[in-house]
Amino acid sequence: MRRERPLSVRQEAIMRLIRSWIIEHGEVPTIRQIGASVGLSSTSSVAYQLGQLEERGLISRTGRDWSSCQLESPKPHRRALRSR
Repeated sequence: MRRERPLSVRQEAIMRLIRSWIIEHGEVPTIRQIGASVGLSSTSSVAYQLGQLEERGLISRTGRDWSSCQLESPKPHRRALRSR
């Protein structure tokens, strides 16, 4: 059974920012706003982190652009059935 690595400090900060930004503004922050808030000056670094979060199923996007990003509800862990 493969265990997923925990989120990095930066990924946790990005997730917190996206959640709070959506609550406050009703939309997701831009890549530049995310970078400025979490200390990343390169937009490609922010896009990389968002891609990692997307691979984990924590966020998704409906289009090619990150402005269509949305939070996903965490999926429950599947437990393997044990045979007797």
